[in-house]
Amino acid sequence: MTRLTILQLNDLHGYAEPHNEIRYGADGTPVFETLGGLARIKTIFERARADNPGGVLALDNGDTFHGTHFAVSDEAKALAPLVAELGFDAMTLHWEFAFGPDRVQALASELPYPVLAANIYREESGELFLPAATIVERAGLRIGLIGLACPIVDKTMPPHFSEGLRFEIGTRELHAHVAQMRPHVDLLVVLSHVGFPQDVQFAKDVPGIDVIVSGHTHNRMEHAIEVEGCLIFQSGCHGSFVGRLDLDLRDGELIGWTHALIAVDESVHPDLALEAAVTAALVGEREAMAEAVGRTDVALHRYAMLSSPMDDLLLEAIAEVAGTQIAFSNGWRYGAPIPAGPITLGDLWNMVPTNPPVSLAEVTGAEIRQMIEENLERTFAADPYDQMGGYIKRMRGVGLAFKAENPEGQRIERLFLEGRPVEDSAVYAVGFITEQGVPARFGKNRRQLPIDTITALRKRLTRPFTNASVGSSIELV
Repeated sequence: MTRLTILQLNDLHGYAEPHNEIRYGADGTPVFETLGGLARIKTIFERARADNPGGVLALDNGDTFHGTHFAVSDEAKALAPLVAELGFDAMTLHWEFAFGPDRVQALASELPYPVLAANIYREESGELFLPAATIVERAGLRIGLIGLACPIVDKTMPPHFSEGLRFEIGTRELHAHVAQMRPHVDLLVVLSHVGFPQDVQFAKDVPGIDVIVSGHTHNRMEHAIEVEGCLIFQSGCHGSFVGRLDLDLRDGELIGWTHALIAVDESVHPDLALEAAVTAALVGEREAMAEAVGRTDVALHRYAMLSSPMDDLLLEAIAEVAGTQIAFSNGWRYGAPIPAGPITLGDLWNMVPTNPPVSLAEVTGAEIRQMIEENLERTFAADPYDQMGGYIKRMRGVGLAFKAENPEGQRIERLFLEGRPVEDSAVYAVGFITEQGVPARFGKNRRQLPIDTITALRKRLTRPFTNASVGSSIELV
């Protein structure tokens, strides 16, 4: 019998050190713990390698090098060599494109393992932007790896993220590479940053895949699942958990498997050499980001589909500096939770690492209705390939009741703006950040204000945040 161990890290989002995280007790009560940290993750990886010498495959699903001030301040130049110490065999991508395609290509050249993306093409030539696949040998097995980057980069994200590139969902590419590689490998593994619903659909649509190592949607999966003979697992976010899948094979046939979601908690002793390297890299960063900028009387997090207290604070800050009752932001998932108590400058950067300017626009009621309907379709589309990730758009000054199961364009049941039923022809002043908050085709008199998001948050935090005046009601009916 041969054993192959697959280790997974997905959606690290730049968290090099242990950080606050929410776990849930046996009764479902949320409890804050200190989880994560690259040095602890390395210990978990090395234990697995000791358990199964020569039989470990370590994979990184991407969203690795963006999400904290440490990551974005130098476009991951300091973070990349620290992550490389984990000894990955391959990775794929998503938020790394916030640095632009040129930096992504440079980053790929700096890493001692391949960055794979079978679904990204250069617009002019049609050539692949990065290698699509590779074959590695572990435990006497030939393992084919196919990478799929997040396909929404050129569809819902700022244009400079994808300049000169075209992103595809990846189904056609999977069919082609599986057909090409299957006769030459013992096992086929897809390294995906497309999302869990899409990965389940891939398993149904593309025969011949043995394992999909999933990312993007931050699913904290206690148990791997099997779909049409394909195993799928995903392991939370922020480096708080490591996924481990052990496959037992005999004569090339899978005869058994086990899965574990491993908490990167205080019981894991950090690798001392990597801990020292992380500490050295963060010397100036740690002091600057520790500045206390306010306090919250409620725990802040983004672990909810319809609304979240972290984004309630963000929207309140946007509305105040824009002088509006209505505000919109994107339904981001990243950003480690913050317990009630002091808020630091680092916490603010973790909420909005791109630190965009606050903007203002005049938008009709009909446009707001259309904008929300389009966002609900991207979130709840019946076809998983049409879903584009994230939670629903974050809103302030909006009363919304909707039916997720309704067809496209018909989900809103009730819509109130500024406390009154929406008037389609009325014009509303709206504060927002990024085109994901209010896409460019909506509204008139769009203008950036001379204030960035971090500054707006600091202004709001001159008094404690209580979440007492959320200003929105989002209801799934």
